Amino acid sequence: MILVTGATGTIGSELVRQLAARGEKVRALARDPAKARVPSGVELVRGDYGDPGSLEAATAGVTAAFLVGVPGPDTRYDQDLVAAAVAAGVGRLVKLSAIATGDPEVGPSGAWHLPGERAVRESGAEWAVLRPSSFASNTLSWAPAIRAGEPVPNMSGDGPQGVIDPRDVSEVAARVLLEGRLAGRTYTLTGPETISVPGQAAVLAEVLGRPVTARDLAPEETREHLRAWGLGEAQVEGVLGGAAFVRAGGNAVVTEDVPEVLGRPARTYREWARAHRGLFGEG
Repeated sequence: MILVTGATGTIGSELVRQLAARGEKVRALARDPAKARVPSGVELVRGDYGDPGSLEAATAGVTAAFLVGVPGPDTRYDQDLVAAAVAAGVGRLVKLSAIATGDPEVGPSGAWHLPGERAVRESGAEWAVLRPSSFASNTLSWAPAIRAGEPVPNMSGDGPQGVIDPRDVSEVAARVLLEGRLAGRTYTLTGPETISVPGQAAVLAEVLGRPVTARDLAPEETREHLRAWGLGEAQVEGVLGGAAFVRAGGNAVVTEDVPEVLGRPARTYREWARAHRGLFGEG
């Protein structure tokens, strides 16, 4: 039995689908199972990171677990997840982290995943940590601006990143959960090339066949933009630090970890955009 936490999220939902398609026994953890949609045959259970009892029930009888914490300065959720898994005797733990974790230049957000990573490595179970770069799907937040013919917001200037298709992250997670030979490593997952926000906008313009431009946000505009997403002040400060890190070129990283695990090249941002063009609506 493989437990997938964060099963309704970007990576978790695709991971559940991929594992189910392989015929694996999957248990999907969701805060509100009534609102979750999972493939036939997947066991759907309620789990709340703030309710240790629900985590105990969710990890019972599990052999491998995919752990998705709550990004932010409160790291107890990661540690509680690992503690519940260890207590249940889960033999393999795969934690979703973030690129550049531990780099002091990132600012506050660079430390958010460190306690969880440490807990996984020290758990006594087989472990792996996945540190993906910026998700291609993050640009779906631009859809309203694109439909309105407005510039998309740019918080990171011309800073390039190894933007990754979330499907590749989920596929790597599936392989690591299933294949013990891949345990004991931290994987930095990127796409095959670096691309900036203006570069992504240019790709979308070509794929969608209509103008897409980017507008740099001033620092206070960025702050208000993040608050509008419903982020708390500590999370806002963390994202601001990360954006500055990217703007300065700190995340211009491409690795071979995805091709090494999957045996094929990582997907490009253009491939992701073509596959998801319909989600940006009509002009």
